[in-house]
Amino acid sequence: MIFGRGMKNKIVGSCGEDAACEYLKAHGCEIVERNMRTRCGEIDIIARDGGCLVFVEVKTRGSDSFGTPAEAVTYYKRRNIIRAAELYLMKNPTDSDIRFDVVEVYGRSVDGGFWLENVNRIVGAFEV
Repeated sequence: MIFGRGMKNKIVGSCGEDAACEYLKAHGCEIVERNMRTRCGEIDIIARDGGCLVFVEVKTRGSDSFGTPAEAVTYYKRRNIIRAAELYLMKNPTDSDIRFDVVEVYGRSVDGGFWLENVNRIVGAFEV
């Protein structure tokens, strides 16, 4: 099956989010929610890491040729994630500490599947 560029990117992005969830679970996190959408934007993963509620942005790339995945989390993207997190917290109040992480997933689509090369988690990648 042949996918257009946009569809291929969506599939790779979805596979990257799956890989990020597995990585987080393997490192002791509990996944609370995925792809939480608000009028301000989307949060890829909401997880619990001990007593901390973590809002996770996942960026999947094939290489660092155009910069690291984390560098793609621009000021505007961070602002939208923070706003979406604030809306989430209004509906789901918590006494937990809050943190914003970025998970970089390196991989590519190969023969209709996804080849995972590496996962890198940046704990506390940005703050409010």
